[in-house]
Amino acid sequence: MLLTGIGELITNDPSPDREAGLLGIVRDAAVLVEDGRIAWVGTATHADERLGHRVEREDRRDGDEHRSLWDADVEVVDAGGRAVIPGFVDSHSHLVFGGDRAAEFAARMAGQRYEAGGIRSTVAATRAASDDELRARLAGFVAELHAQGTTTFEIKSGYGLSVADEERLVRLAHEVTSEVTFLGAHVVPFEFREDPAFGGDADQAAETYVDLVVGEMLDACAPHSRWVDAFCERGAFTAEQSRRVLEAGAAAGLGVRVHGNQLGEGPGVQLAVELGAASVDHCTYLSDADVAALASSDTVATLLPGVEFSTRQPYPDARRLIEAGVTVALASDCNPGSSFTSSLPFCIAVAVRDMGMTPAEAVWASTAGGALALRRTDVGAIRPGMRADLVELSAPSHVHLAYRPGVPLISRVWKDGAVVASG
Repeated sequence: MLLTGIGELITNDPSPDREAGLLGIVRDAAVLVEDGRIAWVGTATHADERLGHRVEREDRRDGDEHRSLWDADVEVVDAGGRAVIPGFVDSHSHLVFGGDRAAEFAARMAGQRYEAGGIRSTVAATRAASDDELRARLAGFVAELHAQGTTTFEIKSGYGLSVADEERLVRLAHEVTSEVTFLGAHVVPFEFREDPAFGGDADQAAETYVDLVVGEMLDACAPHSRWVDAFCERGAFTAEQSRRVLEAGAAAGLGVRVHGNQLGEGPGVQLAVELGAASVDHCTYLSDADVAALASSDTVATLLPGVEFSTRQPYPDARRLIEAGVTVALASDCNPGSSFTSSLPFCIAVAVRDMGMTPAEAVWASTAGGALALRRTDVGAIRPGMRADLVELSAPSHVHLAYRPGVPLISRVWKDGAVVASG
């Protein structure tokens, strides 16, 4: 496929012959796709020259002077002056669950405080749902992601909280993405908290549950997972408990991710940096030491603006992180409790309006930044050798993603060179 007539191409691949800035913008651009990968990127004029030379070469090889590669082998798609960006990379979501928590959302909007332990109803609904019910709902979310320009996404478990249920959540997630995260250490399940054997001792209940997570549960879930995560937060798990889970996961061959610093300053960021985590997610409350640690590490700070929108917490200060040299990603954290949105265009608009990001920074963070948060080198940019994950906007510029919030600007989406959504 030759995608041509692109008014503004966001490559995330800066070079001296492109517009200054981190987006590597090419005007009046074209992209050649072969076998699901980017084969060439340049201007539409150069595409005509390149394709013409290639036709001549193919014709000589076949000995057929009338054979035209343009007509026979290359589908030419005209973007009509629209902008094209890399597919969004959503590095944080929780898409396998039953039920919803609309009543909890309404209560928060009426003034109730958000706490980490509010997932009990989701755990109950998820455990009660069949595999087929969860699978069908997951398929709906994947279609929703594609329609909004997301072509790569991570899915966490964490709504099963038993060996059998966590195993089936990561197994079902693995059917639709390779980026699966085992999050058995989401919260301590209610049957442990309420077990009379612990006599109301929350610490003992948590330690006993962590024993299960790092033992039988990890053994069952690791074969279906790429990552391990822990919610290092008040109301969830302490730094010591989180360390046990993360180190056990790493010993089982899983990469490390951390939920941290969502509800207040805490040890999550420092633990993530110490363990070499790919990403620490939320980062709503950060000390100067946290920012300095992130800036001196390869750990990405993944910000989740949908959470603050839904919980009315203060937004994280992206400007502070960027100016300190921290790598920042944006993700949806799509989940039924604290951020029931799968829209990265929405997250971009909020990040620009309320978190101090420029439109260029927000688009980069939701594409290249997300790829870095997943330690992927094959997505998040448009350059030769990358997967052909492309999003055509119904707009002339990436700026419109923030400029026109709430407007469906995703026109066409290609995943590995194949159309997966068309507006």
